[in-house]
Formats: sequence, C-alpha cells, structure tokens
Amino acid sequence: MKTLLIPLDERPCNYQYPQMIAQTNHQIELIVPPQSLLGNKKESAPLEKLDRFIYEHIHQVDNMVLSIDMLVYGGLIPSRLHNKKKEELISRLNIIKRLKEMNPKLKIYAFNCIMRCPSYNSAQEEPDYYEEYGYQLFRRKYLLDYQQRHGLTMEEEKELESICIPQDIIDDYEKRRNLNTFVNIQILSYLENKDIDFLVIPQDDSSPYGYTAISQQEVIQVLKEKHLDRQVMIYPGADEVALSLLTRAYHDFYQLKPKVYPYYASILGPTIIPNYEDRPMYESLKSHIRVCGARIVATPQEADFILAINAPGKIMQESFVDEKEKDITYTSYRQLLDFAYTIQEYIEQGYHVALCDSAFSNGGDIQLIEYLDELNVLDKLISYAGWNTNCNTLGTTLAQACLGETNMIKNICFRIIEDVFYQACVRKEVVNYNLPCLGLSYYDFKNQQDQVEQIIKDKLQEYYKSLKISQKYPVIIHRINLPWKRMFEIGMEIEVCYERNNEV
Repeated sequence: MKTLLIPLDERPCNYQYPQMIAQTNHQIELIVPPQSLLGNKKESAPLEKLDRFIYEHIHQVDNMVLSIDMLVYGGLIPSRLHNKKKEELISRLNIIKRLKEMNPKLKIYAFNCIMRCPSYNSAQEEPDYYEEYGYQLFRRKYLLDYQQRHGLTMEEEKELESICIPQDIIDDYEKRRNLNTFVNIQILSYLENKDIDFLVIPQDDSSPYGYTAISQQEVIQVLKEKHLDRQVMIYPGADEVALSLLTRAYHDFYQLKPKVYPYYASILGPTIIPNYEDRPMYESLKSHIRVCGARIVATPQEADFILAINAPGKIMQESFVDEKEKDITYTSYRQLLDFAYTIQEYIEQGYHVALCDSAFSNGGDIQLIEYLDELNVLDKLISYAGWNTNCNTLGTTLAQACLGETNMIKNICFRIIEDVFYQACVRKEVVNYNLPCLGLSYYDFKNQQDQVEQIIKDKLQEYYKSLKISQKYPVIIHRINLPWKRMFEIGMEIEVCYERNNEV
C-alpha cells in the first residue's frame, strides 16, 4: 500500500510518528513532503510548493491521509491566524476534487480541526492579542452561550458585564472563526459527493460552552441533515488523527478488521473523564477503535490483541505532579502491581498486548514502567504510548498495535524515553532547576538552545540506563531538538543496538 500523508504541521507528533510506525510494516510505503514544505509554527507552509509536491505524487499512491488545515491554511497554527477570504478558502478546497480527477482510484482519508478557543492568556499559538485578552475572549462567549441555554446567576451576569474587550479584537477573532466553521461545513459536501472517503473532525478543545462548542453544534447539525454519521467521526484529539487514519486506510486496503479486547487498570477506569477531554475513557475508546477500522470484543480469546489501559483510580492528574501531591485514589482505587502481573500473565499465555498508558496526562506512569521492567515484559509489548492527552495516547497505541510487524522495540524504547522519562521526569527537572541557573525559561532559550538540548539528552540517556531493558537493548540518543523553541515536547533520533538480533 502506497500512502501520501499531508500532516497537520511539522512537529514530531504529526511528522515523525507516522513515519516511525509505517517503518514497522513492510506493506506500507509512506510518502511525506519534506519538512521544509510544512511551515514553522506561526509561519504558513509554502502552499504553492506543497501543491506541486502533491501533484507530483498523487498518481502513484493508493490513498491519501490529508490534513485539511494544512491544505487550506498551511498548518494548524496558521489556521488560527490567517486573513484569507472565502473565495480563497473555496479555491484551496477545490484541490481535493482535482486530486480525485487526477487519480480516480484514490481514497482520501481527511481530518479537519474545529478551531479551538483556549481558556488562558497566551499568544504562543494564537493571535497576538490573545496574550492580553485570551481568557476574556473565552469567558465572554462561554457566559453568553450558557446564558442562552440556561440563564445566568446575578454573579455571572455581573462578571459578563465586567468583561471589556476592544470590539475590533472581537470582530477579528469572530470573522476568522466564522470562516473556519464555513470550511468545516463545506468539507461535508465533499464527503457527500465522494470527493472524500472518510472524515474525522477532532476536538482540540472540549469545553461544553463557548465558541468551540457552538461551532461543533453547527457542524453536527449539518452532518445530521446530510445523513453522514457513518462517514464522519467527531471525538477528542488532534495530533494522533493521522495515525488513526493511516491505520484505517491500511485496514480498508487489505480488508482487515482486527479484534481488540480492552483491559483497564482500575474498575472506574472506563468511566473516568480524562483531563482536556469531555467524555468517559470508554466512550473515546469506542470512537478510536471505529476510526482505526477495528472492533471491540468481549474476551481475550476472541481478540487479535489485548489493549491494556493504564487508567487512573478515580481522578487524573499530570504526570509531573510531586509524589506527595499525588491523589490517594491512584493507590486506593487502582492496584497497579496486579495490573502489571496481569499483563505479564497475558504475554506468557501467548497473547499480544499493547499498553495505553493513560493514568496521567502529559506523560507516562514511571511506576508501571518500572514494574514491567522488573517483570521482563517491556520488550514483549507490541505497542506502548503515554503522551499528552488520553486520546493522543490511545490513537498512537492502537496504530502501532494494528500496523506493527517487525522491529517494534525501537518505537517502544523511543516512547519510554520521551513519554515517561522526558514528559514525566526530565522536563520538570530542566524547567525547575537547569533553566533558571542559565537565566532561561520555558519559552526563552536565548542563544543557548544547543546547551539545553544537550542537558536533556544526557539526562534521558541516564534515565534509560536505569532500566533492565537497557542491558538487552542499549539505546544511543543521537539527537534531541526542541520544536517551536519550547519545553513542551522534543524531537529525537535514537539507535537501538543489537536490534537485528532481538527483533520484536
């Protein structure tokens, strides 16, 4: 299967992760644009050059995983900053029809984010005025929406009256939102006319009221009117969607429908609403399984693989929370050692096990990794992820589990180093101790980014050496970089030694 991927943006999660997973399956040839054609944070991709790349390769592929935000706006952040007119947006969308004309057998699996509205002041990924008015923009519309649906208390009415935002800022923000919602709705017509074969509309912002909720409802209303429910999925996520659609494309192409048995670490796990999401974990699981083209089964015996889900006991916290501040229900409502032993037993019985590490947001569970390392089963997993949100983690874990055929150990080591050791441990250490000593901060490395990256690299190398698996699979970290010049995530290149002699 030959697939053309046009990713959401140039970050590793959208650009590197799909390539890493595709490389574990000899039946997938993934074609991606050079990173230079994908823009840089707020800088839009050079769309004319990107178009030429697409046209050059569209004849030779079986299917396409397409970010509408990249095609139309030049990336995720540019979709929040553009000043395009409606006619220009329609012109960009019409490229999709041309692609189908150029390759009539082409299947297009597309995704298009609904523009988010963060509830905080920061212009890092939003218009400049969001630095001062971000929270007020969010809160004003939240209250107006709530007022229309339920009414406000006197205190809430006073709060609404007290919000003061220059009208030109409101106008600019709402004009762009309206245009983006127009694109969200127009895409449904392309699906209806079979110019797009399957569509995901991920929720990058899950607030129940306000701008994003209103946009979602407008899209859902048109979706229902057009009876497109079976061809469109709306659920929390964003940065993992390309992986999910690549997996679906593979299953469609080879007419496969894997069976998955989910096993949770806690009794309340399926019902817990994760941080940054709006629905119980099990409801998101059902969406992700369906998007991937798989299905849930009731017993391990029926399954192609077991999806072990490390859920919180009752309340989800951030992975980097201090041990003394960890919620008691992580131990009283969850028997983690039993979960680890059960994974070991499943593997010893011959089952394939994938591990979705969603006990915390923004990083993996180091205690679980240490347990599994002691039990000598880390390298026997077929998939592992534990990064950012529950749905980011879930989509990544499922994609690797469904697509991986050989040498998955490299990706498992990669994810342990980034998701557990960087996100849950090293990031906090460097931000709290190393950066202040150098006069630097989370978003400001001055001219010392190389030094910061070296500090991170050295720390990660030492953390990995603390695991028993490092003796069987030594890892050399060749490169660390900090995309978008911030501490949030890393780009990384690793080499796993002896991997040819110890393939998983």
